[in-house]
Amino acid sequence: MIKLLLMIYYMDLCYVLGNDAAIQIAVSIGGSVEEFANLMNQKAMELGLNNSHFITPHGLDEKEHYTTAYELALIADYALNIDKIAEVVKTKSYTVTIDGNSKNIRNTNELLGYLNGVNGVKTGFTNGAGRCLVTSVERKGFNIITVVLGADTKKNRTKDSINLIEYIYSTYELVNLEDLIKDEYNNWNYINKNRIYVYKGKKTNTEIYLEDYKYKIYPIKKDNIKDIKIDIDNINTYFEAPLYKNTEVANLKVNIGDIELMDIRILANENIERKAIHEYFLEVIKCII
Repeated sequence: MIKLLLMIYYMDLCYVLGNDAAIQIAVSIGGSVEEFANLMNQKAMELGLNNSHFITPHGLDEKEHYTTAYELALIADYALNIDKIAEVVKTKSYTVTIDGNSKNIRNTNELLGYLNGVNGVKTGFTNGAGRCLVTSVERKGFNIITVVLGADTKKNRTKDSINLIEYIYSTYELVNLEDLIKDEYNNWNYINKNRIYVYKGKKTNTEIYLEDYKYKIYPIKKDNIKDIKIDIDNINTYFEAPLYKNTEVANLKVNIGDIELMDIRILANENIERKAIHEYFLEVIKCII
């Protein structure tokens, strides 16, 4: 899987990237395998891979060369956002020309072209890791990445990957949380907007907005969709001027059963200055007149 990170640096040889090629590319880019490993580890840190450390560009067994299933999925997700990598890993066969000789090479991913929606990513084997397969699948806009490590045989890794993929698609459904959140927020805002009072402010009411949030669409177990709950609490309706933009007014919380998925702040959308003494005086004069 380290080769996916290597692809990020060197795109032209993606189709024929093997162990020897990985070494040569690493030396060409980093000056040495060790220096290139430093580049790989820097990239790993950028991606937040706290449980990964890389020694070699080809991924063969080394004591201090390791990662996790979850972080392999993060690497794959990052790599698939690079168009060239996404193109390469979904290609079933490719013809290369070396020294004037053409050779057809085939993708070793046994699920590519066999299982519905599979579009990558990477097979692997070492004596320490066993048979491994990182798989990317897209069905009707629902994208997943599965990781199988340590399988005894290629057949087992294929079977386990298929079982995992089919379990996910049969058990989970993509839910449009954005529509649910907007409906709840708009209804609350319609009722409460004018109840937010700014004491001694040049304006007595403030415009508000819902801050950006992480999950617009989210996979939820089909049996748990009915347990989605959206509440607005921690409501502050009274402020004393000056009121500053982005002051928290309330919180919109999205829960699935007892699990809190998001806590989204509702914020003031403007600065409201405190009234000066002469402004109070002018108001009194207006009332008298």
